[in-house]
Amino acid sequence: MSTVRVFGKLVEIPAASWDALHDGRNPFVLHAFLSGLEEHGCLREDWGWTPQHVTLWEDDALVAAAPGYLKANSHGEFVFDHAWAHAYRRYGQDYFPKWLGAVPYSPVTGPRLLVRDAAMRQPLIEAIVAHTRKYGLSSAHVNFHEQAEDVAFCVRTGQLGERQMQDDRAWLPRIDVQYHWHNEAGWDDFDAFLAAMDHKHRKNIRQERAKVARAGVVFRVLHGDEASGVDLAAMHGMYLQTFAEYGNSPALTLEFLQHVAKAMPRQLVVFLAERDHIPIAGALCLRGGDTLYGRYWGAFENVPGLHFETCYYQGIDYCLREGLRRFEPGAQGEHKIARGFLPAYVRSRHWIADPAFAEALRHWCDEEGQAIRQYAAGLIEHSPFRR
Repeated sequence: MSTVRVFGKLVEIPAASWDALHDGRNPFVLHAFLSGLEEHGCLREDWGWTPQHVTLWEDDALVAAAPGYLKANSHGEFVFDHAWAHAYRRYGQDYFPKWLGAVPYSPVTGPRLLVRDAAMRQPLIEAIVAHTRKYGLSSAHVNFHEQAEDVAFCVRTGQLGERQMQDDRAWLPRIDVQYHWHNEAGWDDFDAFLAAMDHKHRKNIRQERAKVARAGVVFRVLHGDEASGVDLAAMHGMYLQTFAEYGNSPALTLEFLQHVAKAMPRQLVVFLAERDHIPIAGALCLRGGDTLYGRYWGAFENVPGLHFETCYYQGIDYCLREGLRRFEPGAQGEHKIARGFLPAYVRSRHWIADPAFAEALRHWCDEEGQAIRQYAAGLIEHSPFRR
C-alpha cells in the first residue's frame, strides 16, 4: 500500500529519487530545474504559485510524483481558464485556489505523472483528487502532459475506489495548437531544409537571413558551461527588456539562470546576436533528448529579421548540426508556419469537484475541441512545404 505525502519544497525530496521517476529526456521535470525555480526567487505566493508536490511512497522509496502547485490565479499557466473562473464568480463560488500539475511558466509538453511503473499513474491521479477534496479546492488541472499519459485520466473512480470503464468525464480533456519543427525528412543542413519548401517561402527566408547578415550581426551559440557570467547577465537583461516592453512582470531571476547554467550545463543553450562583439539580442533555450525548446528572447535593438533569425533559424541550424529531431519554439504564433513550424496538438486535463460545473464544462470542452481541430486542419493548408 502506497503512502501519500505532499511536499511544499522540492528540495525536501532527494534529487536522485525524483529523477529516477523519468528518463531525463525532458529538462523541465528535472529536480534541478524545478527546485531551482523555488530556491532562486522565481515562484512567489503573491503571483499565485505555492508548491504542493503530490508523491507516493512505498516504505522509504519514492515510486510516483506529480510536480504541483496551489494556484491563486491563472498567471503563468498558458492554458487559459479565465472564463471558468468568471463563471464560478457569477454563481457565488470560489474557483481559486485550485491545484495545478505543471511546470511553471513553461508551455512545454512533457511527463507530468512521474512514475517508476506506468501502473502507478492511476494511483497518483487518485492521490491528486483526494488531495483536492481534502482541502476543499475547486479543481485539479494537469497541463501539457504527454499523450501516453492520457489513458490514466480516462479511468473513473467510484466512491469505494473501484475503477470503472474509461470515460473522459472523469478528467475533462482540452487541446490547443502550437507550432513545432520536425526533421522527419532527415535533412542534413539548412539548405536541404529550404529545398523542401516552395519557391516563395524559400526565397522569403533567405531574404530575412540576408538582412540580418548585412546588418553586421553575428551569432555565438553557448551551452551553460560555455557561457560566462557576462553572457548570462546579457541574456537576462534582454529577457527583462522584453517583459518591460509588454508591461509584464518577469519571473526568472539571474540567479536562476546562473543555477541552470551550473546544474544543467549541456541542457542550457543560449543564442547571442552580437554586433562588434556587443550583444544586441538573444534567445534562451533548453535542450532535451531529441528536442530543442525555445523559451525566451529579448533584444536591445530593432533590426529587420533579427527576431526570426534569433528565435527560429538559429535554432533550426542548431538542431540540424546536433542531430535533434524536433524544435518547439514556444506558444502561439501563426507566423511560425511560414518558417517551417507546423501545427501540433498540446493537451491538458481538468478535474472539477462540483458535478454540475463539471457537466457544464464538459460540453464547453467538447465544443472548444471541435473548433480547435477545425482550426488546425485549416492551418495545414498554409504549409510552406512542397506537396
